[in-house]
Amino acid sequence: MGEKSFVVPLGESDRDRYRLYCVTEKGQVVVFRVQYEAFIDGEWRPIIRYDTAHGFPHCDLLHPNQPGEKMEYPEWSNAEVLTFGQEDIKRNWRTYRAQYEKEMGK
Repeated sequence: MGEKSFVVPLGESDRDRYRLYCVTEKGQVVVFRVQYEAFIDGEWRPIIRYDTAHGFPHCDLLHPNQPGEKMEYPEWSNAEVLTFGQEDIKRNWRTYRAQYEKEMGK
């Protein structure tokens, strides 16, 4: 079984990052979490997360003042959703941050 965990800074400041955690078994991704976090108002806030927390690959888009939105990927493997999540966060983290801050009234 292989396990890895790391943090990747995004942008040129230290206010945005994504965290990745992944467990593989016999070359297959069995558990993962990739989460974009933004440092807002003195704390790290999770904004979007791709994971297998409920036993299946899915995405949670989080909001500051209301329940999050869950998107499922029933036809995708864990590895596909992990890769998609990393790429989505790398491409769109600025948009996710702006929307989150807008919802906070900033």
